[in-house]
Amino acid sequence: MPNTPAHPATANAADDPRCIPHKLTAPLPVGDACRYPDYTAEDQEVWRTLYARMEALLPARAADEFLTGLAALQLERDRVPALADVSRKLSRATGWRIARTPGLLDARDFFSSLAQRVFPCTDYVRSRAELDYTPAPDCFHDIFGHTPMIMHPRFADFYQRIGQAALRCQDPAVEEGLTRIYWFTVEFGLIRNPGGLRIYGNGIISSSGETLHCLTDKVRKLPYRPETLAAQPYDIWHFQDPLFVIESFDQLEGEFVRWAKERRLL
Repeated sequence: MPNTPAHPATANAADDPRCIPHKLTAPLPVGDACRYPDYTAEDQEVWRTLYARMEALLPARAADEFLTGLAALQLERDRVPALADVSRKLSRATGWRIARTPGLLDARDFFSSLAQRVFPCTDYVRSRAELDYTPAPDCFHDIFGHTPMIMHPRFADFYQRIGQAALRCQDPAVEEGLTRIYWFTVEFGLIRNPGGLRIYGNGIISSSGETLHCLTDKVRKLPYRPETLAAQPYDIWHFQDPLFVIESFDQLEGEFVRWAKERRLL
């Protein structure tokens, strides 16, 4: 599923019920309908630990656009943010809203939400034993990793385009290519900022290991072109190599729209 974080795997990850996609039988709660869970003290401590660790690692590594979005969101450092609060901030900035999802969604349901500018977001917290790796997305991956980039207007538009294209896709080969484009942009994308190469992909930004690894010489960095990404297989169980570099979010959206229109997806 596209919103799964990727880190080195544990042996039993495939058996984790959080990794089984949900097929929706009723609408998800959206925006103010997302209630705040009864988090334990341990849940809140895990959030604080994850936030502090990434806050220390991301300067000079995360994209300027991500850091701007994170600052604008003003996410709480000491407690898990309320999905309803984050949704209101996204709505004011880019017209996106958050829906509370019980876990991974069926691909059709997931992309249908994106096409409507709705981001399906979990509200549970990984365990302390999963600080470095969780086999399924949790709210740190979803809130801290995803939502700052959805504050950026061009990325927000690109994200919706991904959902719209996926809903029109009927060819399994093209669908696989689209999934790979999603993977190497939304989850594992790099951008060339004025200060150098930076991270905007949330699969990297929500993982300390990927963050420390991805900008080193151990990882090949290739130019972004949708055709190249669509042909590149990926491995969810290991650090990503290669990674693809965009020059701007205008380029990210413009090149994707060209690719999708050539395949009658937009």
